[in-house]
Amino acid sequence: MDTNGIPRIDRILPGAAIPGGDVTIYGSGFVPRPNTRPLVRFGETEASLLISAQDHLIARVPDGALGGIVSVETSRAKSQPFAFHLGVQIADNLHPVANPAVDVEGNIYVTYSGQRGQQVAVSLYKITANYTVKPFVTELMNPTGLALDREGYLYVSCRNDGTVHRISPDGRSQLWVEGMGTATGIAFDTIGNLFVGDRSGTIFKISPTREIFVFATLEPSVAAYHLAFSPTGELFVTGPTTSSFDRVFRINQKGEISTFFRGLGRPQGLAFDRRGNLYVTASYAGRRGIVRIAPDGKAEQVLGGSGLVGLALLPGNRAILATSGALFSLDWDVEGLPLPR
Repeated sequence: MDTNGIPRIDRILPGAAIPGGDVTIYGSGFVPRPNTRPLVRFGETEASLLISAQDHLIARVPDGALGGIVSVETSRAKSQPFAFHLGVQIADNLHPVANPAVDVEGNIYVTYSGQRGQQVAVSLYKITANYTVKPFVTELMNPTGLALDREGYLYVSCRNDGTVHRISPDGRSQLWVEGMGTATGIAFDTIGNLFVGDRSGTIFKISPTREIFVFATLEPSVAAYHLAFSPTGELFVTGPTTSSFDRVFRINQKGEISTFFRGLGRPQGLAFDRRGNLYVTASYAGRRGIVRIAPDGKAEQVLGGSGLVGLALLPGNRAILATSGALFSLDWDVEGLPLPR
């Protein structure tokens, strides 16, 4: 208990969020007398309080919040400012359903996927390094998974017809392969093989010369498979089912499947950092956001946010986060893997 009557923030968990995410603020002196509630601000914007107690508060990050500073104010005093990693919206009116892709020049690629069978005016957008949003590709239907190769070509799966398209840096599209079922998540390995998840239960392996192999078979997903390679070359896959206790699968280079982690609600996009930690957009212990799973399987929520479907971790301690309608940029103490080049 703070005997001076000044509220004090000791820590905030998780230590990062986007607007709409819930965080718990731990400390002391938050309720100076019964039946009072403090004010919590992210920057200058007031948050809504879900739970208020003497030593902890649960707050929801407000829309429009800017700046990485949190403070708590009571009728008696105001706490010291506390540093926090807050995502900033950089684009909206989008419809991502998986991870965004980022090239070596800092351009971000994101879909407007639409409903199954819906032809939209612009199916892919390119967001420049200074966050200018530009239409990039118009003719694809239900673009889903995105992956860049080392030459800067963007590969796009389309769940409507089971195709994968190859997009040149200037936006020209060509059909690359077809017959991929309900094609969703895609990812490249280190030698240029492309892996495609057909959500009905198959992971395909496509060689650089477009030879197609069945790499592994999983249980079907109600939504999509999401794929990412670890720094050690193993393929990790999420695929939401009707369970609230879903798994992250690990597939070795021989196609042998094991369960890496179990206990996530609707896991979707995933990515690795340089240390081999896996980050998954999912619900965990009743809260939605991003869950970090260490190589030994220890999990913790590290970002609060609702509606998250994907993420890209960048080498310069920055992350691009995708909800079902917008993109956010986050300066974060997480270093992503090198970008393809």
